[in-house]
Order: sequence, then C-alpha cells, then structure tokens
Amino acid sequence: MAKNETEQTAAKDRAPLTAAEIGALAHLYRGEIYRSTVWRTRLDTTTNWSVVTLGVALSISFSSPGASPLPLILVGVLIIFFLMLEARRYRYFNVFRARARWMETHFYTPMLKEGDLHLEEHWQDVLAADYLRPEYHVSVMTAIGRRIRRNYFWILLIQSLAYAGKIAVHPTGVTSLQQAVARADIGPFPGELVLGTGLFYVLLWGGIAWWSTRTDAARARKRSSMTSMG
Repeated sequence: MAKNETEQTAAKDRAPLTAAEIGALAHLYRGEIYRSTVWRTRLDTTTNWSVVTLGVALSISFSSPGASPLPLILVGVLIIFFLMLEARRYRYFNVFRARARWMETHFYTPMLKEGDLHLEEHWQDVLAADYLRPEYHVSVMTAIGRRIRRNYFWILLIQSLAYAGKIAVHPTGVTSLQQAVARADIGPFPGELVLGTGLFYVLLWGGIAWWSTRTDAARARKRSSMTSMG
C-alpha cells in the first residue's frame, strides 16, 4: 500500500513538461512518422509483387486454349509467401503507427484543444513502457487477417475466379461437373483432390480474415480506455 501511495503522489507531483521536453517529444513524433512511412512503403512493395506474379500467371494460363491452369495454382504459393512477408512487415509498421497515433491523441490533441497535457492520466507512462519494453502490438494471425481484408482478398478472389474460369472455358466450354473435375487433374493428383485443396485454401484465408475482424472489433472497444496502445 505504501508503495502504491508513493507512486500516486509522484504522479500527482509530476511537473509540467518544459519547452525542451515538448520539443523532444515533437522530434520523437517526427521519427515515428518517418519509420511508419518507410514500413508502409514496404507493405506496398509486397502487394505489388503479388499483383505482378498473379498477372504473369494469368498471362501464361490464358495465352492459349491449350495452356495449362497449373501456373494459377503455383502462383498461390508465391502469393502466400508474400502475404506472410507482408504480415511480418505490418507488425513492425503497426508499432510505429500506434506510437505516433498515441502521441497525436494524448499529446497534440489536448495541447491544441485545452492547453493541458493531462499527465495525470499516465499516457506518458504507457508510451515510456513501450519504448523500454518494445513488443508487437498485434499477433501474426491478426496481421495476416488485416492484410487479407485490406489487399489480399481481391488478389485471392481474382486467382480463384481465374482458375475456375480456365477450367470452365478452355479448351472448350465445360458441359458437366465430371468434365470439370477431370480437367483439374494434375499429373498423379486427381481433380477431386486438387479442387478440395483449393476449396480449403479459400476457406482458410477467408476464415482468418473473418476471425481478425472480430478480434479488431474487440481491440477497438479496448482502445476506448486509457490503458491500451496500438
């Protein structure tokens, strides 16, 4: 109890930020904005790689009626690799974005609106703790889900529709389900296995995106308090 009372007294006795300290925070904010911008550019790079590789696969598969749909399947491996890489980059980006947003919310906004930084709310302690013990603010699965919802949903949708279209129209229009399944054969792998794997592929990433939506909603409710960051 005595320790808690001492900490509360120290918080109440915290002197207002000096001009030098405010200037240091301003430079810190600029640094976080710069780092978040750099990592945001890296996110765009991996998305561009996914779009380009999918475009190449589409060009090869639809170059002629007799072309194989296999490139549309193989490109899925590259797209998932880029998605994993982008999710990792997003976790870094989210740290710097969260810090910058925290300072905007608790430092700049009160300064502009009231002229009172409300240090008694301990927002500065949350920021200090994040610098002392830096860690990711979102899990890998949450990061993957967000990138699917923001970008990769459309990439995966185009890939899936293009594969289905290739099976349906080349070399001639499909006339039965059995014919479509037969066209999906890949070497020793029967069409049923290939299509089943493709369905699992779509449902898996769709499920992760749906799960991350619910997780983000819970995080948004938590961010309404003064104890969460990011």
